[in-house]
Amino acid sequence: MNVFTFARRRITVLALSAMSAFLLTACASFSNDGGFSEIDKITKERLGKNLQWQPSSQTNAVSKQRVLQLLSTTLSSDDAVQIALLNNRGLQANFAELGLAEADYVQSGRLLNPRLSFGRLQRGDESEHELGLSFNLVRLLTMPYTRQMELRRFEQTRQQLALQILATASETRKAFYIAVAADQTVLYMQQVKKAADASAELARRMEQAGNFNKLQRAREQSFYADAVVTLARAEQVQIRAREKLIRLLGLSGDQIPLNLPLRLPDLPKLAEAPANIEQLALTQRLDVQAARLATEQLAQNLGLSKATRFINVLEFGVVRNTSNQMSTQRGYEVSLELPIFDWGVVKVAKAEALYMQAFHRTAEIAVNAQSEVRQAYAMYRSSFDIAVHYRDEILPLKKKISDENLLRYNGMFIGVFDLLADARAQIFSVNSAIEAARDFWLAQTDLEMSLIGKTNMIVPTSDTMANND
Repeated sequence: MNVFTFARRRITVLALSAMSAFLLTACASFSNDGGFSEIDKITKERLGKNLQWQPSSQTNAVSKQRVLQLLSTTLSSDDAVQIALLNNRGLQANFAELGLAEADYVQSGRLLNPRLSFGRLQRGDESEHELGLSFNLVRLLTMPYTRQMELRRFEQTRQQLALQILATASETRKAFYIAVAADQTVLYMQQVKKAADASAELARRMEQAGNFNKLQRAREQSFYADAVVTLARAEQVQIRAREKLIRLLGLSGDQIPLNLPLRLPDLPKLAEAPANIEQLALTQRLDVQAARLATEQLAQNLGLSKATRFINVLEFGVVRNTSNQMSTQRGYEVSLELPIFDWGVVKVAKAEALYMQAFHRTAEIAVNAQSEVRQAYAMYRSSFDIAVHYRDEILPLKKKISDENLLRYNGMFIGVFDLLADARAQIFSVNSAIEAARDFWLAQTDLEMSLIGKTNMIVPTSDTMANND
């Protein structure tokens, strides 16, 4: 085979590669919604709620109208989650991550701009002009691999954003239950304070009448003083709980007044008993899926690093030289970086280290996922049993005692202060029952989130390895 035949074949191969790259470039365009529809689909499947991206004032107006409609009624936990999905500014800001990831994906399917060079040489009366046009061949040859890697990154970004959305929904639901429980506690402590106030006033009058000594009146006054402080602390908890819920809902101005229910929802008749909960965690959790995706991406990057370890810069260009004394010269040139000092060993070693790190991180996330769902389910069952015990055993017993004492008071067997003392003894039980019901709903929310995933996963990415050009 002569030199000219070989050159023609190489040019043909390069031309075909260039045509393939051109086709890839033609296909590299932005989608209509930036991948938002996939996240919306995940949200509807997991939560049954609508998600609204607000890139324009028109979509913002639609979301605001829906939020005002929900705020006009007594909120439920589902309503609170829906408002957060529509109105939480942090989520709206995170949607920009989709645009960034899609931009990298589209960019990976486009060729780098060609390099144009121009030179002028003078020798006596002879002047020579050199015009060159070169392309980056490494970017051309590795474009299919790079595009596939960026696609994986784009998919990983979508999964992480979906996980953030679901985590925000879970946090909002928990904040709702905490706020309702705080309101319920404040209402009860207000009743206790009124009873303590009446008891203290009655003790004062009885002391003035000579029917009470100073010790008896001091005891009643002390109970009133404690009730005042307890109510103030409950109101502090109420303020913190409401403000946290308001922040998650993204409310401000005239939207702030919340119509929360007066009490927590009733406990379910039976506790849930999902089968194969550990297997569900491995198949359904988004953080496990994202970790696996990242590891697969790094594995592919490792193969690409090995393939290009000796070729860091490879450029092909056409050359045209003109002279005022000689005929025009035409041809091509190939520039190649010689691996004299750097043989690519460091790049491959770094890729292998990142891959092994991601491999073990993925295994860690899977092990932790199984442990977390076991723990969440154990806390869920325990919280359910405690709340049911308060509902079915402790509170009915306290009510029975109160009813019996009321009968004795009506029969003049005990005095009013004995009746008030019995009422004071029930305060701790009622508060504990409210807290037990709140803890159950929080535990149920944690169990649901444990089957979705965690947002604080640490998985190495290929940001430092994506630039192979």
